[in-house]
Amino acid sequence: MAPTQKIRTTRLSFWQIWNMSFGFLGIQMGFALQNANASRILQTYGAYMEHLSLFWLVAPITGMIVQPIIGYYSDRTWTKLGRRRPYFLAGGVLAAIGLILMPNASMFTAYLPVLWIGAGFLMIMDASFNVAMEPFRALVADKLPTDQRTLGFSVQTMLIGIGAVLGSWLPYVLAEWVGVSTTASEGIIPQNVFFSFIIGALILVGSLIWTVVRTSESPPDWDHEGTEIITPGTGLRNIFTDFWDMPKAMKQLGLVQFFSWFALFSMWVYTTPAAAQHVWNLPPTDTSSLEFNTAANYVGVIFGVYNLVSAGFAILLSVIASKVGRKGTHSLCLGAGGLGMASFFLITDPSMKWMLNISMIGVGIAWASILAMPYAILAGSIPARKMGIYMGIFNFFITAPQIVNGLVGGWLVKHLYGGQAIYALLTAGIFLFVAAVSVMFVEDEDDVTGMSPKKKNKGHSGKAGKNNH
Repeated sequence: MAPTQKIRTTRLSFWQIWNMSFGFLGIQMGFALQNANASRILQTYGAYMEHLSLFWLVAPITGMIVQPIIGYYSDRTWTKLGRRRPYFLAGGVLAAIGLILMPNASMFTAYLPVLWIGAGFLMIMDASFNVAMEPFRALVADKLPTDQRTLGFSVQTMLIGIGAVLGSWLPYVLAEWVGVSTTASEGIIPQNVFFSFIIGALILVGSLIWTVVRTSESPPDWDHEGTEIITPGTGLRNIFTDFWDMPKAMKQLGLVQFFSWFALFSMWVYTTPAAAQHVWNLPPTDTSSLEFNTAANYVGVIFGVYNLVSAGFAILLSVIASKVGRKGTHSLCLGAGGLGMASFFLITDPSMKWMLNISMIGVGIAWASILAMPYAILAGSIPARKMGIYMGIFNFFITAPQIVNGLVGGWLVKHLYGGQAIYALLTAGIFLFVAAVSVMFVEDEDDVTGMSPKKKNKGHSGKAGKNNH
């Protein structure tokens, strides 16, 4: 019998799990800077509001291509740094370079129009973030036994939230507390945004180095007693085979992910123009006034709020899941997000802007669950030797809805919503409610044997555990 690759897992302390996931803080800080400011930067460079979703397409398209490939090869990589660490370190360094270059796109106008250069750097950042993110997901599943995975993904979500708060609030803090300029000439990025991206790049690289230095990876064991056989040398063809043979739970989660990530894409793309139009009562053509930049800075604040809530709430997920199950937990959280997103419609004046923070509490609860619970459900239904490739393939259900939104979202805003971006956020709230219902139809398996968490708790954990080593 051909040798079998067996992944060794062991119970880790809280701080070992923290160190293992710490690099995600920097990755998400950079990602938050992009999410809160990319639309603003592209509008500054001359993009029309109805075209924003098309520029944002580079994110899901690069993710759809990059993550399965990275997952496939990280499953089969072993270096002095391990199997996952080389990928997220390289991806993080490239993402940091993108963060530095995007707000400086005007320096390269001798080669292409500044808008296209800015969009190109957005693509570089997204591709690099995707290279870094997938191995972090697989690392948690690699190193932790089944009963610690919910905690592992929850800690990861908490660090994601902390990093996102830092990234979302940094432009506002530099402008309001430090006094860095928040306005600039037409076509030029304000200094508070420019310095935020530089600081984000430095923290991104530093946090990744922390994880690389403080976390070890054990090489796979090889023996002749297992039943799962690695088939070497088949290349990318295996990605399509694995996609076709994906577990049933992954297919069912795909519908939940579609509605969840369609909603999130709308939030990231349209919150800035929605706030400027619906709350600050600005015309769609205003993309450079002090009022517009004030609205854009405040969008960073409320994005920081939902990420702060996510960071705090993430640690409660494992406790709630032990009471109502992982499906029930995810459904409740998605419902809270739908309520928060839809409530944006009720806020119509700058004096009411503080209410946006209350709306974001529900969004933060949903975001915490979206970053943790689908992966906790999924990890128990796939074999350990294919953890990387399936985590990468699962990203398809994140990127596909964003691509659909990117293709139709701008048309909807322009023609169906009359140019009013607030209706894109209202639609996002409705979609989160649909996702909350859809998740209740997912079959939550605890491991590759198909054993449910309830059966495992009745004394079958020993048998289930054999598939995690």
